[in-house]
Amino acid sequence: MMIRTQKARLYPNRTMKKVLDDLCDYRRYCWNQGLALWNDMYDASLILEDKELLPNERKVRDELVADKADWQYQLSARCLQLAVSDLGKAWKNFFNKAHPDWGRPQFKSKKAPRQGFKTDRAKIVNGKLRLDKPRGIKKWYDIRLKGAKSLKGELKVVSIYRENGKYWASLPFEVEIKTKAKTGKQTAVDVNVGHFIYTEGQVKTLPHNLKTLYERIKHYQRSLARKRKANGKKAAQSNNYAETKAKLQRDYRKVANTQHDIVQKFTTELVNNYDEIVIEDLDVKRMQMSHVASKGLQRSLFGCFRQVLNYKCQWYGKELFLADKFYSSTQRCSRCGFVKTGDDKIGLDGNMKHKTKHNEYVCYECGAVMDRDENAVTNLLALI
Repeated sequence: MMIRTQKARLYPNRTMKKVLDDLCDYRRYCWNQGLALWNDMYDASLILEDKELLPNERKVRDELVADKADWQYQLSARCLQLAVSDLGKAWKNFFNKAHPDWGRPQFKSKKAPRQGFKTDRAKIVNGKLRLDKPRGIKKWYDIRLKGAKSLKGELKVVSIYRENGKYWASLPFEVEIKTKAKTGKQTAVDVNVGHFIYTEGQVKTLPHNLKTLYERIKHYQRSLARKRKANGKKAAQSNNYAETKAKLQRDYRKVANTQHDIVQKFTTELVNNYDEIVIEDLDVKRMQMSHVASKGLQRSLFGCFRQVLNYKCQWYGKELFLADKFYSSTQRCSRCGFVKTGDDKIGLDGNMKHKTKHNEYVCYECGAVMDRDENAVTNLLALI
């Protein structure tokens, strides 16, 4: 059994809009209250040098439940419990610097463009989403949804969020997935700033429409920064500032949709056509991207590619190999094994010392001349 998550647009009526908004606010409240309590417990354990005082999920949850106010009983109890559960996971990640989102958990702001909550009591009834109704509530409605291809399987923890006035849900279903037929073929994927290279060719990761969106996002970010610098906190109160921020959020969503489409199509092609796939275990935060306007957004695409390919390989019985991040597929000659070091290395602009182009690999040991990306793919294939 595997978890398959689908994203759906929600269309709540006026009553359920109020319910969703309240639950978004309540989730933020529970997170912030829990984080404040967790911080206090953690600081006390350090000051008093007593490990018995260290916080954990159970301690924080029990204290928050014991201190619940009357108004909290009008909202789902699971909202609080799941918020504390996620807080516990965030603290656990804080002590693992290898985690991609490493950092101390932060308080949530009501001004954040995305607000959301989680529930493990939701059901799909007649094609609509039904949330668990708290005691004493009379008016309650199922929520119409659109965009999910299939609503079959056991529904797990649902994430619901509001962004730019629209409501969305991530619906994870536990389903049985049939493994794909064996092809007996292997491939390797070399990740570059503007494209993926593999044995059958390349897939562009920086199409023209994405470049345009990156440039526009950069423009909006600078515009908002100038307004904040000129007017301070008052800037956020102006209609012009709000309009620019809405445009920025709209373009963020378009970028996410475009990247999602690129990754989903390419990863599906890989698992359909190959049994064994090798990719680099990239440190995307250190990738050089001198000519990309929104480097953070482009890096997120590469992180998403690895994540999606990993779960699809698990789903369909394919094997994914990760090349060690210190394995130099780009600097290594696929003919003789010579590895370039120091000022002999190839960069984004080629090599100044030897005056070679950015897209060619010239081996200084055996004299072989190859396409840089094809050489890297051949080196990765050798690891299978």
